[in-house]
Amino acid sequence: MTVASGLATIRNKVGGELPAWLAFAGCLIAVFMQMIDVTIVNTALPNLTADLHASRSAQLLVISGYSLAFACTLLTAARIGAMVGRRAMFLASVTAFTAASMWCGLATGATELVIARVVQGAAGAGMAAQTIAILTAGFPRERHPLVFALYGGVAGFAGMLGPIVGGALITLDIGGWGWRSVFLINLPIGMLAFGLAWRYLRMGRPVSRDRLDLGGVVLSTAGLFAVIFALAEIQQRGWRPELSAAIVVGLALTAVFVAHQRKQTGRGSSPLLRLDLFADHGFRIGSILVGAFFGLFTAFVFAASITMQDVLGYSPWRTGLVMTLFALGAGTGAIGSLILVQRWGIRVLAAGIALFGGCLVAGAIYLHLTSGEVNALLAAGPVFASGFGVGLFGVQLQPIMLSGLDTERMSEASGVLPTIEQVGNSVGLAVLTTLFFSAHTLGGSVTMMAAIAVVAMGLGVLTLAMPEAGRS
Repeated sequence: MTVASGLATIRNKVGGELPAWLAFAGCLIAVFMQMIDVTIVNTALPNLTADLHASRSAQLLVISGYSLAFACTLLTAARIGAMVGRRAMFLASVTAFTAASMWCGLATGATELVIARVVQGAAGAGMAAQTIAILTAGFPRERHPLVFALYGGVAGFAGMLGPIVGGALITLDIGGWGWRSVFLINLPIGMLAFGLAWRYLRMGRPVSRDRLDLGGVVLSTAGLFAVIFALAEIQQRGWRPELSAAIVVGLALTAVFVAHQRKQTGRGSSPLLRLDLFADHGFRIGSILVGAFFGLFTAFVFAASITMQDVLGYSPWRTGLVMTLFALGAGTGAIGSLILVQRWGIRVLAAGIALFGGCLVAGAIYLHLTSGEVNALLAAGPVFASGFGVGLFGVQLQPIMLSGLDTERMSEASGVLPTIEQVGNSVGLAVLTTLFFSAHTLGGSVTMMAAIAVVAMGLGVLTLAMPEAGRS
């Protein structure tokens, strides 16, 4: 082969994949927009509370209403996308999310804002529930580790960036919009995501027109709502008998939902959730790891914020700098995992989460010995290393757990994985706040870090049970 023909081959290959990458960029922008809205509102809450005269319950609903609507509609949104077409569902959801963001930014009362946030959360679920199916259909399997690394990196970074961006927007007060700018910023972002997806996202129409399993929709939505709502209330009020009862009811509804899905499958109907996904060993173990990891990571971010601001006396700006260093470590680990997993396989993930846990143990011991006196230069290395371990583990987990599925079942996982992640987030926060809610002391922070480290080490051991599918 001549140099000219070799270059022509490369140009043709890159040119052929360019539309897929541009469509992927639209998906990433949508993911960024949807994920940043989970945390950006926290910064604006005091301002919007004063402006709208929001009650305590309304304040909580501004945050939890979004998360509840998002988590409870993911499975339904994924099935609708499979029925009407992923492209059509994604574009409609981006449009609805952008419009709901404008509604939030123009809201004149607390109740109106809560309703707009619920609509925004449901639209976010419509986007998120199509993403994995779009990624797996748009790229060959050898590209999946890279695209999932980018997808996971953007989602994780957006969640950490939310409070920083929210603080900057409110401080700058662009156009005098104040807290409203944290919602209105989604307008140009949403239009860019829509434009790229409209122009470059090309997916075939669904082969079959299955009817929506309405019984499954009701059971899954009610079960998830009962569990996640109760967990959100536990974060604020602690364990109460009525909240424990709500969790029991939610779990019972979930069990009925699973039985209903088995019955639907036996009839040859199209279920809301394909239970044969969990027959795959990698997906089954991976689901446990994904749920536990998202709960662990959410608890860690919460614990780190309490420790730095309430115990060590850090300002929000200094706290943001520390978390930025952690995020840089996570990004480096994500990039490194693309190479290391190819060589050493699943052991890289186990080593990554063990490194994270080890850094937390070292941090807990250091805080105990120094009575909370932290040397910033000495702490920078472990902070970066802990992020590096998270990047090694978190980014390659999903492509490895999906690697044993065929294309059809991989598409079906598009709504399941985000649902597992959201449940993990809720459980992680509820457990942490229940056990350590009043422990805003140095001893409490040391105990929190040690507990999170123990769970991380356990995840490292469980990771070794995953199939060795990382060296494609």
